[in-house]
Amino acid sequence: MKLPDLAFTIAEWSAVPTTEHPGETGMALWRTFSSGDLRVRMVEYTPGYLADHWCDRGHVLLVLDGELETELRDGRTFKLTAGMSYQVSDFGDAAHRSSTRAGCRLFIVD
Repeated sequence: MKLPDLAFTIAEWSAVPTTEHPGETGMALWRTFSSGDLRVRMVEYTPGYLADHWCDRGHVLLVLDGELETELRDGRTFKLTAGMSYQVSDFGDAAHRSSTRAGCRLFIVD
């Protein structure tokens, strides 16, 4: 990942507006900071959330609270709990989608 030219910047996440992104079930609530090609998000998935798409974008994702289930298109599944992360690139065959039974909060850089 190459960060764009960016001065030292602080994000006060509670002041960043929330946008809603419905899944097949449940809702993803995003607070997003963007600069050039960099996107940093605080994301909350409501209980019962299931993504409505397979994602091919690379991410660094950290679970802050709750439990996240990530499914790869090839059928592998991974359960992440608070303090765990995954890293996936834009390249290769790691299309993935997220779900959660009880809800979770995430910090994502992509």
